[in-house]
Amino acid sequence: MMKLKHKGGSPSKGWLTLKWLTFLLIILSNLASAQSISLAGDWQFQMDRNDVGIQEQWFNKKLADNIKLPGSMLTNGKGDDVTLQTKWTGSIYDSSWFFNPRMEKYRQPGNLKFPFWLTPAKYFVGAAWYQKEVTIPANWAKENVELFLERCHTETMVWVDGREAGMQNSLVAPHVYDLTTILSPGKHVITIRVDNRIKAINVGPDSHSLTDHTEGNWNGIIGKILLEAAPIVHIENIQVYPDVANKQAIVVVTLKGQQEGNAKVTLGATAFNTKVAHQVPAIASSVTLNKDTLTTQQFTLPMTDKVQLWDEFNPGLYKLQLTLQTPGGEKQTKEVVFGMRSFKIVGTGFTINDRPVFLRGTVNNCEFPLTGFPPMDEASWIKLFNTAKAHGLNHMRFHSWCPPEAAFKAADLTGFYLQPEGPGWVNHGTSLGDGKPIDKYMYEETDRMAGWYGNYASFCMEAVGGNEPAGRNQVKFLTEMIHYWEAKDKRRVYTGASVGNSWPLVPENEYMVKAGARGLNWVNARPESDSDYHASIQKFNVPYVVHEMGQWCAFPDFNEINRFTGVYKERNFELFRELLAEHGMADQANDFLMASGKLQVLCYKNELEKAMRTKGLAGFQMLGLQDFPGQGTALVGMLNALWQDKPYITPQQVKRFCNAVVPLTRMPKFVYTNNEKLTAQVELFNYGASELKNAVINWVIKDSTGKVLAKGTFDKKEYALGNCLPVGTIDYPLSAIKTPMRLNLDISIAGTEYGNDWNVWVFESDMDNYGFADDVYYCDTLDERIVSLLQNGRTVFLEAAGKIKKGKEVVNYFTPVFWNTSWFKMRPPHTLGIVCDPNHPAFKNFPATYHSDLQWWDVVNKAQVMHLEDFPKGFKPILQPIDTWFINRKLALLLEAKVGKGKLLMSSIDFNDLENRPAAAQLLKSLLRYMHSTEFNPTSTVELSAVQALFTEPSRETWSGYTKDSPDELKPKVN
Repeated sequence: MMKLKHKGGSPSKGWLTLKWLTFLLIILSNLASAQSISLAGDWQFQMDRNDVGIQEQWFNKKLADNIKLPGSMLTNGKGDDVTLQTKWTGSIYDSSWFFNPRMEKYRQPGNLKFPFWLTPAKYFVGAAWYQKEVTIPANWAKENVELFLERCHTETMVWVDGREAGMQNSLVAPHVYDLTTILSPGKHVITIRVDNRIKAINVGPDSHSLTDHTEGNWNGIIGKILLEAAPIVHIENIQVYPDVANKQAIVVVTLKGQQEGNAKVTLGATAFNTKVAHQVPAIASSVTLNKDTLTTQQFTLPMTDKVQLWDEFNPGLYKLQLTLQTPGGEKQTKEVVFGMRSFKIVGTGFTINDRPVFLRGTVNNCEFPLTGFPPMDEASWIKLFNTAKAHGLNHMRFHSWCPPEAAFKAADLTGFYLQPEGPGWVNHGTSLGDGKPIDKYMYEETDRMAGWYGNYASFCMEAVGGNEPAGRNQVKFLTEMIHYWEAKDKRRVYTGASVGNSWPLVPENEYMVKAGARGLNWVNARPESDSDYHASIQKFNVPYVVHEMGQWCAFPDFNEINRFTGVYKERNFELFRELLAEHGMADQANDFLMASGKLQVLCYKNELEKAMRTKGLAGFQMLGLQDFPGQGTALVGMLNALWQDKPYITPQQVKRFCNAVVPLTRMPKFVYTNNEKLTAQVELFNYGASELKNAVINWVIKDSTGKVLAKGTFDKKEYALGNCLPVGTIDYPLSAIKTPMRLNLDISIAGTEYGNDWNVWVFESDMDNYGFADDVYYCDTLDERIVSLLQNGRTVFLEAAGKIKKGKEVVNYFTPVFWNTSWFKMRPPHTLGIVCDPNHPAFKNFPATYHSDLQWWDVVNKAQVMHLEDFPKGFKPILQPIDTWFINRKLALLLEAKVGKGKLLMSSIDFNDLENRPAAAQLLKSLLRYMHSTEFNPTSTVELSAVQALFTEPSRETWSGYTKDSPDELKPKVN
């Protein structure tokens, strides 16, 4: 607060009042730049279903309905009811739902439940009109006046009092209209037409910037809606180019307005979001204006030796304050946030401020089911990025879309590296580089992204061509686009597009986002932790970031359904839940979730560790940390689509194998016999804030009860930044292990949060005595003799591996469903791991877990399943594969039942070559001992005919695509 000081007699009250009024008027006249009018609130509204509004001049009439902005039609309950005839924006790859007789009841009005994506409360694609009366203050008479519309979807046209102000189309940036010449002081009516149809500019119906697979093709304006006044000569744009090496910032200022003379520009900066205070001394300079509309001037701002740098560990930021004094004496002040950072490519890796960085990322697909559009506030994005960091991540790719400014602000504050993309998946009915309007649009959109968000430190990377485009000339087009951006703006690094393995390479990419270096080879080889992806990346001489790593599925969590309290509902989950109940397994839903979730995490852990063991790899982008609600419902996340934890994993558990610093092992296998030695080569992945000095790394081996069997400490030493840093070797003879059990190897860095662990299993080496006995009949065929034995009360072990017909169509691997079986039209595998009761007496001599873990690999992988569609509804197998949630068949690998007067234990597990398969051998031994015990007394009765049908009849319930494409009448109309 300013205090008046005076000497002598007291001045009169009237004189003081006049002086203060004069002073305030001067202040207010110089603060015209701060004037704005919010247009948030109630608007008139009208849907234009027949697209007649322009012809009928709706901009000259009062609209009939009301709506609240910011918001969408959907958040306001506007639009049409969803029906079977709704014309969606998105490809329906598996359209069998429209034809499958079992889905008939889900195609009825009032019970519409489809599996492709979430169900909106209302739906509308077309033109909609918004209208509001505004009052312009008198002191805006000589000001530059703009209408600011943040995040419109998609094309807007604006009229003022019936006079057209223009048209804009952007999915990435605000729509800003200069209304200076048509908006005078007084009352006016602003009319906005928003059109969300895909028209001549076709980014692709599956682009996450508009598709119903993720955010939904909404119509509205969801961000700030303002009228803003500024001096006629005003600051149009400020771009800050950090020069970390020289401790300075290059500031490029664009002034707009026709006025001759000299303007004064003053700029300085103040550090924030850092523990160290830093006020950058201000500089001032004169700028000569002429009659040109735009004047651009470059300034060099010394940041001094106290400069604070920005990165994931210390996200120090600066507020640049720029004041313009025009030749006419008006003042305008603008503030821009920036970070002093240098994000570069060195060899096949990235550096941040000359320190190596490894990208641990996830893909964001614009899935925000409560609203159907991305949050426009910083707090929501800070929460999202902090959740990602809690899971050990430092990077996010935005698949075929660009987030709003609030996301960049939040990423700056939290220290997160972003890769937004040109807003197109230019495929599925459109193409890039073939001379279509989309070519020019992608240049315009990436220009807008740089102009609006280029100052944000977190904006480190960009895929200028979006995701996986089509087009015969895409390589040439993307090459030219990369060259354009390399020359224009070196604040970030560029790639042409994020692509799968079959897409053509763009040799001029500064870095690659490519799918080759991913996956686990567990279908064809036993699990180990010795391999890496070096062979897949060695031919590339630029940084290689793994595209969409993971995609491991878990079963739906039906407890989520009631959490979808917004504009989208999980009708797909309701459908899956009802299918599960129809198959008599409603009571197993949580068991399926937990068991499949544990396998999902196991796969993510091993795949990410394999990436971190790869020398020369630059990073990975998971798909994903969170579920993907569209494309048939892809439940690939360790979080749900609301970014909430799932019950089978915690962020702390994920962070043990996904972090800036992670101990790793190289082991040839995870299953041993007790005549072997457990050998582990230990190495360190270190991309922390600095080198680790005098680091002490400890290891301990415990048994399944927590008893310590062995422990040790590696020599204290320094570990540089990088990966594949050798630590030492652990050798532990297993001869003291006399009973089959799980061991746990834990490695930790003393005095830090960093640690990691692995389960290994030990089995008996001498497996000659399986316990075959005369009172049990062993067979591999259900012939008349075995039928007679069962009917006469005997005990039978029926080993049916390779002979099952009912269920032969179900492909079962150890690894779970990839992405989902709908999007890929039932591409194998079809299962999500196994579930069992580990305390079942059949597993008394086998270290069972209720879910798939690596001791089950040899038992389960490629094992033929039995489809129990003829068994009683309440029947539960001993060892049960979890079917894809799109069908929910009751499956089995191992079952027991009363058949006739006899007792049957039946298995479709392969028990051959047991001398090389210790886990399978141990399981067989455990089963035989169980059968010879008094505990073998099946409680469920199954008809003999149902067992016979497993060998003789194909499944009645099978998947059929019915058509090779989505029905034409359901496709969106695109030009």
